[in-house]
Amino acid sequence: MAGPLAFFDGQFRRQLAAGEFALNPFEAAALPYLRGRVLDLGCGLGNLALAAGRRGCQVLAVDACASAVGRINREAAAEGLRVRAVAADLGDYAIEGEYDTVNCIGLLMFLPRPRALALLEALQAAVAGGGCAIVNVLVEGTSYLEMFGDEEYTLFGRGEIAARFAGWRPCLSRIEEFPAPRATRKVFATVIARKPAGASR
Repeated sequence: MAGPLAFFDGQFRRQLAAGEFALNPFEAAALPYLRGRVLDLGCGLGNLALAAGRRGCQVLAVDACASAVGRINREAAAEGLRVRAVAADLGDYAIEGEYDTVNCIGLLMFLPRPRALALLEALQAAVAGGGCAIVNVLVEGTSYLEMFGDEEYTLFGRGEIAARFAGWRPCLSRIEEFPAPRATRKVFATVIARKPAGASR
């Protein structure tokens, strides 16, 4: 993930310098569903993780970018939040424990397809019965690909993520398109689904 990591490290540093910490539209949609023990995979600058902490959630935030992780831990300590961020290579990160909410916004597409699907299954397994999974990915139709660099990536089918939550109760499922540089497009699928109560790992 050297290409994406360099891309986002530069973006995060610009945002840190500018003090740009507002939730993006996907994070704003996710926030009402975050409760209890939260795992935030690919947390970026941690705007959503910190917002969840301010609502009383206990959050483990994971990202490959050290500057983002440092910012989260500094803010959490200053505010006395139960938020802890760790730096990890999400290409081989192993989820441990069970969570009331697992959030994964804008991550899985940066992984080769076998690893992306394996991590999706792992995060689903880590959701406690009655808890929520939140997944947001780029899908087919996306023509803005600069952030991938030369790394292998995955563009999911438009309905693929929703289909992989069959048996869960859908809370939100939508496709959104956004203009991108040089007349390209980003097409996102966002799925928020609740695991059946009593379901086990």
